[in-house]
Amino acid sequence: MATGDYYEILGIPKNADEKEIKKAYRTLARKYHPDVCKEPGAEERFKQINEAYSVLSDSQKRAQYDHLGHESFTHASKGSYAGGGGFGGFSTDFSGFGDIFDFFGGGFGGQRQTAPRPGADLLMRLQIILDDAVFGTDREIEVSHTEPCSACDGTGSETKKRVSCKTCGGSGQLRQMSQTIFGQFVRMSTCPDCRGLGKVPETRCPDCRGAGVTQVRRKVQVHIPAGIDSGMRLRMEGYGEAGDFGAENGDLFIEIQVKPHDLFTRHGDNLEMVAEITPAQAVAGSVITVETIDKKHVELTIPAGIQHDTALKIQGEGVRRRGRPGDLLVRIRIRIPKHPSPEVRDLYEKILEIEGSQAGHEKKGFFSGIMGKK
Repeated sequence: MATGDYYEILGIPKNADEKEIKKAYRTLARKYHPDVCKEPGAEERFKQINEAYSVLSDSQKRAQYDHLGHESFTHASKGSYAGGGGFGGFSTDFSGFGDIFDFFGGGFGGQRQTAPRPGADLLMRLQIILDDAVFGTDREIEVSHTEPCSACDGTGSETKKRVSCKTCGGSGQLRQMSQTIFGQFVRMSTCPDCRGLGKVPETRCPDCRGAGVTQVRRKVQVHIPAGIDSGMRLRMEGYGEAGDFGAENGDLFIEIQVKPHDLFTRHGDNLEMVAEITPAQAVAGSVITVETIDKKHVELTIPAGIQHDTALKIQGEGVRRRGRPGDLLVRIRIRIPKHPSPEVRDLYEKILEIEGSQAGHEKKGFFSGIMGKK
């Protein structure tokens, strides 16, 4: 069984480069893989090989290892792990296992890059008046979002070139293996330096500091279609946050909130309003003038004997949507005078007497509950 530091385990000099480290690792891993090698101690040797490679293939870990030395580094590594059950373990990965397991006909842990992520969608709420919801309108809004940096064309690099990430070797992933008394546990995570893309800016752009995006405020014209209602959302494609280099921007969704109107309420494609009439108009019938939401004046016939809270329809004066507009419903309210003039009161008294005599019960007619007894 091999002993000593990680360089001795892999059989390489301390100044070995990345290619030499990977070549030595592949050779030894194939030789001592438990499915292939049945020699005593092969499994433990295989673990040591992977532990050594996980450190030496990572530039940051290798620098710490060279600085601290084998004993100090491995002791610190074991002390830093806080896995289940409280058992210590070393930190390693399977960075080269794609080649190893392909050799054995597998496919576990192969090199993989995350596809560029599209930008996040944005949501903003916009209040409009009922008139704009009925007829449609155009509004100018201000959007604050990220856009690809114009100085580096979204690459994040001053030279507009991106190179392979040294932290993950261009795979976009970090694989760490923890050794416990129950065996080896593998943890895969996205590389924090390249965010899973496998590439980083060659030289950081000073304008965006390598992010590839900048925060901007833009004024955007939005067309609000006729018939839109509260809770509906408009989609502005590409006006969301900027995505990773090579990916699409997110979208902007505008959620509409329609303010209540003083005169009109909405029921689907229909509008409703209230019109007050007198008892005389309700009994004898009448013609009133109604102002629609688009300020037109329409004559509405009140049929004789109409009842309180009856809705009369004016076709085509509702919400403009789906080609055929909705209707305007005029809800009739019979307004009872609180302080009628003496002449009007006398007339109501006469009506009350007539109704009472016709019914055989004087002053118990229609208006008895309205005007009361004299």
